[in-house]
Amino acid sequence: MSSSSASLKNDLSPVTLKLLAEHGMTRGEYDTLLGILGREPSLAEFGVAAAMWSEHCSYKSTRIHLKTLPTTGPQVICGPGENAGVIDIGDGQAAVFKMESHNHPSYIEPYQGAATGVGGIMRDVFTMGARPVANLNALRFGDPSHPKTKSLVAGVVAGIGGYGNCMGVPTVGGETNFHASYNGNCLVNAMTVGVVDANRIFYSAAAGLGNPVVYVGSKTGRDGIKGATMASGEFNADSDSKRPTVQVGDPFVEKLLLEACLELMATDAIIAIQDMGAAGLTSSAVEMASKGGLGIVLDLDKIPLREASMSAYEIMLSESQERMLMILKPGCESQAEAVFKKWELDCAVIGTLTDTGRIVCTRNGKTEIDMPVDPLVDKAPVYDRPWEATPAQPEISASAYPLPQGETILTVLQKLIATPDLCSRRWIWEQYDSLVRANTAQGPGGDAAVVRLDDSAKALAMTVDCTPRYCAADPVRGGMQAVVETWRNICAVGAKPLAITDNMNFGNPEKPRIMGQFVGAIQGIRAACLALDYPVVSGNCSLYNETSGTPILPAPAIGGVGLMPDVSKTIGLAFQSEGETIYLLGETKGHLGQSLYARELFGKEEGAPPDVDLKAERAHGDWIRALIDARLLTACHDVADGGLLIALAEMVIARGVGAGIEKTGPASFWFGEDQARYVFTTRNPAEIDQRAAAAGVFVTKLGVTSGTALTLSGVGSVPVETLRTAHESWLPAFMGGA
Repeated sequence: MSSSSASLKNDLSPVTLKLLAEHGMTRGEYDTLLGILGREPSLAEFGVAAAMWSEHCSYKSTRIHLKTLPTTGPQVICGPGENAGVIDIGDGQAAVFKMESHNHPSYIEPYQGAATGVGGIMRDVFTMGARPVANLNALRFGDPSHPKTKSLVAGVVAGIGGYGNCMGVPTVGGETNFHASYNGNCLVNAMTVGVVDANRIFYSAAAGLGNPVVYVGSKTGRDGIKGATMASGEFNADSDSKRPTVQVGDPFVEKLLLEACLELMATDAIIAIQDMGAAGLTSSAVEMASKGGLGIVLDLDKIPLREASMSAYEIMLSESQERMLMILKPGCESQAEAVFKKWELDCAVIGTLTDTGRIVCTRNGKTEIDMPVDPLVDKAPVYDRPWEATPAQPEISASAYPLPQGETILTVLQKLIATPDLCSRRWIWEQYDSLVRANTAQGPGGDAAVVRLDDSAKALAMTVDCTPRYCAADPVRGGMQAVVETWRNICAVGAKPLAITDNMNFGNPEKPRIMGQFVGAIQGIRAACLALDYPVVSGNCSLYNETSGTPILPAPAIGGVGLMPDVSKTIGLAFQSEGETIYLLGETKGHLGQSLYARELFGKEEGAPPDVDLKAERAHGDWIRALIDARLLTACHDVADGGLLIALAEMVIARGVGAGIEKTGPASFWFGEDQARYVFTTRNPAEIDQRAAAAGVFVTKLGVTSGTALTLSGVGSVPVETLRTAHESWLPAFMGGA
């Protein structure tokens, strides 16, 4: 076939060309579809193929690289490929978790976009049979001076709180950053963690010829149609016109759906179950049938609708929320109907499983879809896109960023701690119910959240982390650093890190530079996970995060989950009382490349990010956990954004106990962002010194907790309340009456 654009246009009708453009399908992909069908598709068939082959559903640009990630281990029950990942946490219990993005919808309609992102990720978890016990999120917004930033923050935070609070699931942690690269494309990543008996996990592979296919939950409407396609393209000046593609959620209905599903799961009625997420009924029906090696017949006239005269195309591609698809054991239909009727939800038998290997859908007595199932999954395009490695950035000498004239270490501290990326997020997390269910041992504001398990001494620790400016400068180091920061945060509360979920947020993969960022980040994540025995069990990719050709800073967000065998041993970052010795674990070289000190004081985002020593990260994390388990530490905090002095300031602010710091050093010592470091306190310094010598780890005595000020030897003091005011004032002042 001719490659000229003129002949391509002549080969296809104007209607078909328009459909290809609207659905993000290439001419080559359309030719593949024609080859599969042996004829022109109906509109509904075209929509089904376009949705299944969209970037959002098929991962066509990323699949070959994602396959290189380590996904197995003795703790892994179920890795990537199901609704969520599952890990063994002992005593016949399993933790189920995943993180997903709702970036494009949240920019278009902040409240509903964020709310339905939370709803969707919770469904992914309870579809596996798990009761959600905690939510987290990773949020990235544009420059605070941008006219849209404030409204996006207000809408997204309200949407997350509104949905999670109504569901009765605590939102216990997360992160929020601001950067101009997100001016036209905010990032909203939602994570849910659930708990299930290890022998009661539910999967999505359909089984059993003739078994009934059952639709449960809310009715189907026209909201969210082409949502997966919208999420697989860049924004432009007309992005607001895509508002109808954003789903509308109802957390009260989802709460009913949760309870109804768990009630039916307590019986033996369910063979397989799948959330209707991206691409709605299309993806759930096709994926369930494909995994089971079966065909499926659907009568679309039997689907509960909330709008009249919906076409087969609209029904199959609707992304209306709070819906599930189930395969039931024959004869269990009335049992399921009774359960869902009790919870005031729809329940309808809409089809059966067949041995044809095809998906066949009828509407008003007419066959609208008749396609082979497997090619919709197996023949989904897979691209090995060209990629360019990100050029190495120079290592920046600490001497390039001396203390500015007229400033002291403490005046710089007060400025940094009040900046958008380092200020308190209290204004955000106080809008979330972090205590519902009464199991939150540590909530927002610390290193990792800790959530007790019902009727158990055990707890799960969880966190979400990423440093996009590191990833932009060096994707490999940035990917590693995102993983090891979750490792440090979980170790800092005393828990053993077990596994991660990832949320890969990048720009347009058709640009070799952007694709190179993705490949580099995957390489870094892989290296860190292998070194730490910390596998990837679930995840999500969000690409085309660009507006008018301007990409976001790459953000491979990592959600980590760990196990705390005895929740009574967990500790936080707050200094507890006076007279305790303050230590720093790890070597400080004073790395200022890509540091917040350089950015905020000098306006520079340049140089290589800090090196990541994976051997040191593992050794230091293991050593810290052992000290916490022996009850030798009273507080612990990892050193991350802003460096050592920011960590110390956060520790004194947390409880109001001050510190006298005897150690001295230049600005690079206090604000350098070297990795593999922790600050901790103890009442038994002799034991710490002995253990450090035996383990061969590098520790430095910084000083002693005392008073109500942070005092640096040879520099001066700043009252804790002054630091607290600076730390907690920026965000409420920025948001004003929002």
